[in-house]
Amino acid sequence: MKLRYCWLLAAAALFSGCGKEERAEAVRFSKTLQQKSADFAAANAMEKDFLASARSWCESVMTNGSGRGDQLKQNMAVAKDLSASAAFVSTKVGEVRQAVYDEPIKQEYPQSIRVNLITQLTKRQRFLQEARTLLDDSGPAFLELGLGPGYKGDSYPDAIPKLNVMLEGATSPHDVVGDAIQSLKTKYDLQ
Repeated sequence: MKLRYCWLLAAAALFSGCGKEERAEAVRFSKTLQQKSADFAAANAMEKDFLASARSWCESVMTNGSGRGDQLKQNMAVAKDLSASAAFVSTKVGEVRQAVYDEPIKQEYPQSIRVNLITQLTKRQRFLQEARTLLDDSGPAFLELGLGPGYKGDSYPDAIPKLNVMLEGATSPHDVVGDAIQSLKTKYDLQ
């Protein structure tokens, strides 16, 4: 009879201990995400500003052309500034992605949240890098246009239409870090 109670206590101890490790990982992961939440919110705001500015500028260039003289130089400067902005936002998103990547997680549910988050952050970084490349390509091309004989100011670099299509297809950045925190809180009843 006592042997049955010992087995029952051992089984209860085993099963109660299994969930503790998963919950501890979830708590630690949630804390890491909360620490990066403000940085990520700032990166989201900067990305929204970048998208709005780049769309407006790109549309203006495609509608009015690159212009002549100082206007060409101004468009080159805007392309350079937007490129720097895209690089900065990508770096900030990368810092959050690296913090998520560095978090040691073994349990299935927190691991699935982590993988999903890394995938989404990597996708955003890739978009920003592609936009940066197109902006870097278009900058010097503005001056080359002005050097061409017979240039009237109504054309634009080849990268501009590609950038325009890319920007039109872009969605406003979403708070994926907040979603991950909420998922962990819901699943593990975290406060």
